[in-house]
Amino acid sequence: MRAVIIGNGYIKNYEYIKSKILKDDYIICADGGYNHAVKMGIKPDVLIGDFDSAKDYEGFKDRIQYPVRKDFTDGELAVRYAIEHGFEDIVLIALTGNRLDHTMADIFLLSLCPKGIMIDDNNEIYLLKDTLRISGRKGQTLSIVPVSGDALGLSTKGLEYPLYEETLYFASSRGISNVMTEEICEISIKKGMALVIKVEKA
Repeated sequence: MRAVIIGNGYIKNYEYIKSKILKDDYIICADGGYNHAVKMGIKPDVLIGDFDSAKDYEGFKDRIQYPVRKDFTDGELAVRYAIEHGFEDIVLIALTGNRLDHTMADIFLLSLCPKGIMIDDNNEIYLLKDTLRISGRKGQTLSIVPVSGDALGLSTKGLEYPLYEETLYFASSRGISNVMTEEICEISIKKGMALVIKVEKA
């Protein structure tokens, strides 16, 4: 079973986002993510946060409330809750938006997840720590962006511009806009970490 965390970020295409949520997923709403769940007709399993954004949540009994002044975002609290409850496969939804500070911090929550993916209207974001197998479409854009210094020993299969035990240097744009040539691609790294971003809409 996966844990799906719905945040208070931006969602435009609710139908598309709802299609990414499975019937047996355990749904955690981080504060205003509850508003998105209601719009999608999804009943959460638990609500977490300070509830400065959620609307009409008072009748929902399974909730954990934190003070507004705290050291962690509602999104991080939700991720930590999922991990503490034994979920290894965690999907982060609606954790990107106009607040770049929140978006960046939430993307890096993927480093806490044993297996994680972040989904918004336009992107699927993964954190490459060893090996990833990613499903998609032939011709789909996929980028690899080093995030903790240089990404060493990168190798790929199923991409138009292949890498063989190569280095992508931190702050270099070389890994941007690769293209999937197969419906499944494989990316591995020997040292360092990188974000792998599959673009749903160019």
